[in-house]
Amino acid sequence: MMRRIVSVWLIDWPISVRRRSLERSRRPASPPEPVDDPRNPFALIAKNNRGAAVIHALNPAARRAGLRRGQTQADARAMIPYLIGQPADPAADARALTALAQWAERWSPSVSVDPSGEGLEGLFLDVTGAAHLFGGEAALLRQIRDRLVEAGAPARVALGPTPGAAWALARWGEEAAGAPPIATPDDVRDRLAPLPVEALRIRDRTLVQARRFGLKRIGDLYPMPRAGLARRFRDDGGVDLVQRLDQALGHAGEALTPLRPPPRYRAWETWMEPVGDLEGVAARLPELAADLAGPLERDGQGARALTLTGFRSDGRTTALSVRMGRPGRDVGVWLRLFREAGLGRLELGFGLDALMLTADVVEPMAARQAALESEAGVKQSESLAALIDRLTARLGEDRVLTPEAEDSWIPERADRLRPALGRRVVADPGADGRRPILLLDPPEPIHDPLFDLPDGAPARFTWRRAPRRVVRAEGPERLAPEWWRAARARTRDYYCLEDAEGGRYWVFREGLYGREYSGGPEERAPSWWMHGVLA
Repeated sequence: MMRRIVSVWLIDWPISVRRRSLERSRRPASPPEPVDDPRNPFALIAKNNRGAAVIHALNPAARRAGLRRGQTQADARAMIPYLIGQPADPAADARALTALAQWAERWSPSVSVDPSGEGLEGLFLDVTGAAHLFGGEAALLRQIRDRLVEAGAPARVALGPTPGAAWALARWGEEAAGAPPIATPDDVRDRLAPLPVEALRIRDRTLVQARRFGLKRIGDLYPMPRAGLARRFRDDGGVDLVQRLDQALGHAGEALTPLRPPPRYRAWETWMEPVGDLEGVAARLPELAADLAGPLERDGQGARALTLTGFRSDGRTTALSVRMGRPGRDVGVWLRLFREAGLGRLELGFGLDALMLTADVVEPMAARQAALESEAGVKQSESLAALIDRLTARLGEDRVLTPEAEDSWIPERADRLRPALGRRVVADPGADGRRPILLLDPPEPIHDPLFDLPDGAPARFTWRRAPRRVVRAEGPERLAPEWWRAARARTRDYYCLEDAEGGRYWVFREGLYGREYSGGPEERAPSWWMHGVLA
């Protein structure tokens, strides 16, 4: 399939970010700021490598007055004393560009941030095979440009068979009757020929050298011997001129790094008017889920993680994710999980004009056949997995836990609670009734125990200020201390006890008479502890 790349050049991007920031922070009744007037020259100031204050970005009014990027602030003030200057914030500009790239995923699952540098900020969108969903390539480009202008980010857009060709046309190509430039593999050579050599994204040193030889247009390079071009314009600090030319014409490949890995399965829907309430989102979600489940079923796949992304009309995105312990493609289960997770978590702002559902984690769904005698167990396991999915969606992944065995035989260290989602839930060690399901943490002391030396079970004891008389006892179960831990650890003898009122307890004596305690004044006598209550 022919590759189709959209290049978006965000004109004066730092200026747009600063204006949007001022708009959000301005009080409703406050008068407009001077920077809002496009007639006022405005610039953002930053420090260069030598510590001098230079112009980082400027608006069209400042450019018409003769200012340029990289000019010192002192020279700019000398030319325009009434210039409005504010400190630049490149980190905020980069964060805003990342957010805009996520918002642009409404048009393409593969959006990359343009690495060209200051003054040439932009995006790359891989729309291969997707333009027909938006009415064709010309309609898609107009939609991207108009939506960015509405969001307060003036932009130029172009489409080509390579990132280099699209990049050049977006910045130097001419629009015909207001239509953004579009190049195909058949005419890309002719479309690039009249553009200046700097449209090939070459370094300043290479550009100066090319102009010295009279090479001003890309078309001037076509008849030149390639060996001579490669030898004369090789730049050890970057990509050479011949390679950039080959990339633009499609003779050499150029990889783009998407901001986020594009999902293999996704479904989306756009609307002419923004959807401003949760009821509207909930009404459209079943259709999206059905559109996503179809390709999964066709390929024998199931989703284990889903993300619902809303594209807001103010240029932001909002998302809600759910995860499942097992892969599946049941639309009813998906909708129930999103309801449990709470669609109210979506921040709609002034409304959503697009909604996308993606399968973030996909696994094959292999058919399974259980033995007849284990059919009930399989159904129980599937029901338990569905319950874990619902509880996790409602409460959060860190609140639904299951025990996982650890390398220790000491009860409080024998297992650790971990998120249950995606794990195989096994029978708890206390399920046979010989050990409690929940342990006291820490164990509570038992007072006044009456027992036979050296290993007899207690006949009576006091716990939580209440005396208890034992009528039935089982044990001991001896657990030796772990040799790799502290040397002062002592042996434990565990007993299952039942008192006259029917209460059942799991207690242990820490320390052995005779071997670990001989009655010396400096020795610690064995002690009794309550570790849990049996069901």
